[in-house]
Amino acid sequence: MRILITGAAGFIGSRLVDGLLRHSAFDHAAITLSDTDFKPGRSDPRLRIIRGDLRDPTIRQDLLASKPELVFHMAGILGGTAEVHYALAREINIDATLALFEGLRDRAAPPRVVFTSSIAVFGPMPPDSLITDDTPPAPLMVYGGQKYMMEVALENFSARGELDGIALRLPGIVARADADERMKSSYLHRLFYAYEAGRAIRLPVGPGGTSWLISVAACLEDLIHAALLPRGWSRGRRSFTLPAQRISMSRLIESLSLKFPTSGCTVEFKPEPETEAQFARQPPLVTPLADRLGFKHDGSVDALVHRAMSHL
Repeated sequence: MRILITGAAGFIGSRLVDGLLRHSAFDHAAITLSDTDFKPGRSDPRLRIIRGDLRDPTIRQDLLASKPELVFHMAGILGGTAEVHYALAREINIDATLALFEGLRDRAAPPRVVFTSSIAVFGPMPPDSLITDDTPPAPLMVYGGQKYMMEVALENFSARGELDGIALRLPGIVARADADERMKSSYLHRLFYAYEAGRAIRLPVGPGGTSWLISVAACLEDLIHAALLPRGWSRGRRSFTLPAQRISMSRLIESLSLKFPTSGCTVEFKPEPETEAQFARQPPLVTPLADRLGFKHDGSVDALVHRAMSHL
């Protein structure tokens, strides 16, 4: 199997590479990794590394030359950075992504394309609502709007038989030690490591704020599951939200306190209306399509915390 991973040096991408190398289904795969830079030390005969910017047509041509059968497209400009740098976000999240999808089209042998979309496509959600597979996207942030646009492109190319696309709307994925504080959701990551280190933290949301969360381990399992779904899996819809637990900050703090019983961490709540509206008022979620296809979350809050801090 010929595999391409864009954004392969990122938080999720680098861990996905490790997961594929360990998985028996990919023992004989040829895996091309693409990103602007890579940390030294990774070595496996199955890997080919291409350093470069996805906006560069020559880089895209090099990536497409091997005719990949499976593509994980994770390269992108995220959240707050997309808001501040609109032109850059458009170039990567729309122009380069669309050019990649167009270059992958193949009616004779449509490649499986696993695209990491985001729950940001929904925009701020009323806390008394219920989000289902039939809830229409209504993005407010630039990032969510751009992800939704590419969902539509992937759906269209797949309906035409040119790609076999799957757009997974990722919920909050925890916990990243080096989360960029410019990301409005970075507090979700910093909370985990504040408890580990026993230091104080101020949260921009209240104790009753609710978020949809999965561990990075659950995310990787679902990405690989998407890659291995049999042909003909789709009954029409190709963009859907992954299963996630709806967790309040108070419940998450309770579980972290159990995980780190001697931690001296103290939590101060100082809600910011915009951050709360986008990330801490997430209503109940049901994901029947993803459930039917076999995607899963961590199972419990304590399991999520344990898996999120599995490096310990």
